Amino acid sequence: MSTVIGPITRMELRDIEIFLTLAEELHFGRAAQRLHVSQARVSQSIKKQERHVGAPLFERTSRAVRLTTIGTRLHRDLRHAYELIQTGLATASSTAQGTLGALRLGVMGAMGNEIRPLTEAFTASHPSCSVEVTEFHFGDPFAALRADDVDLQLMWLPVREKDLTTGPVVRTEGRALAVPETSDLAARRAVSLEDLAGRLTPDPGPETCGYWLQAMFPTATPSGHPIPRGPRARTCHELLALVAAGNVVSPVNAHFDRYYAYPGVVFRPIHDAPQTEWSLVWRTDRETPLIRTFAQLAQAHPL
Repeated sequence: MSTVIGPITRMELRDIEIFLTLAEELHFGRAAQRLHVSQARVSQSIKKQERHVGAPLFERTSRAVRLTTIGTRLHRDLRHAYELIQTGLATASSTAQGTLGALRLGVMGAMGNEIRPLTEAFTASHPSCSVEVTEFHFGDPFAALRADDVDLQLMWLPVREKDLTTGPVVRTEGRALAVPETSDLAARRAVSLEDLAGRLTPDPGPETCGYWLQAMFPTATPSGHPIPRGPRARTCHELLALVAAGNVVSPVNAHFDRYYAYPGVVFRPIHDAPQTEWSLVWRTDRETPLIRTFAQLAQAHPL
């Protein structure tokens, strides 16, 4: 691919890349390293471009390399044109691969911010794509996916649904116990799962899948003591309101302590709780190149 410089002079795209890189580095060796070519290749390319233009583009001394006045203007003009070319090629490639458009991502509560570095990395590497974050609640965790309201969701594991695909683990974190500030547990630095014995925890309702709920809200301690379910709570804020009122205690994920400064509620680490693994999940029959691309990026760059 080439571009016209004046009425007759042509520069190949690779020569433009070499010129722009040298203009940024102002050092033939560093420019060659960035481009993975020999220093002689950089020098030959610049000499060819200078012959075509009819004037020096760089001033070279034994100590420094500087752009000439003509080189400075050419750098300004070519930089903009090169960025347009790269954007056009990226868009064409994304279109060909099906990675174009909006990806609808379902999250619970503050996890949208926790996963933000990943969504930003995705849109930066795929400028023709966007990520639309939608909140769902643990009271009915699979409804949005099955209604096709979202393309994929970030969910705690395990997810063992026959119609859903479980992708890579994106994030791992510990757990805490949300307790009323008047509770005896509030005075401790940390608590145990055994401390839940006989204490009411929230009941997310019949729409919540049993095994999935059990992973976060167990009905028995590790030694077998019952943990009874109490009042209904389908969302994070309903759960915290019940805790503040002194009606329940509730296991939560560790990030709650950073995001939910709720009056009357304190969070204490559960030292013997399993780690929560957050994974991407999507409908198997609705998998798209866009979903696969996002999942591959998440696998390569876990949070």
